[in-house]
Amino acid sequence: MGIADDAVEVRAQGWRTLAALHGLIEAELERGLAASVDLSVVEYTVLDALSRQDGWHMRMQQLARATALSPSATTRLVNRLEDRALITRILCADDRRGIYTELTPAGRELYERARPIHDDTLARVLTDAAEQPELAPVVEVLQTAAPQPA
Repeated sequence: MGIADDAVEVRAQGWRTLAALHGLIEAELERGLAASVDLSVVEYTVLDALSRQDGWHMRMQQLARATALSPSATTRLVNRLEDRALITRILCADDRRGIYTELTPAGRELYERARPIHDDTLARVLTDAAEQPELAPVVEVLQTAAPQPA
């Protein structure tokens, strides 16, 4: 095996480790959010993205990027959340084809209840993962790369 092959293997191992950590985090978040507030991780992600808009709306394309979903999957997700009265759609005033999404008061309230569950679960999983030698380096990178609270 040459140097180039070693570099490829190092990257592949890094990717596998990152994927394992992601899977662990997502499974725990899914379990915690579903049990506590009847939300999936991707539903929480939508509420979180919309909550950060400070009174502004998000276009469906922006929401698709924020959730890493296809346009059709985003539409189905928005339909489900709209059926639960957690978000609403608004037609763009200057582009009739444009559709915005926005949190409803019920959506904001549910997000406020879900956020501590999400944050506590994430902190717990990352703390546990830091104790696993194969995951610890990725956790360390995540914790040092993220902006630290003031």
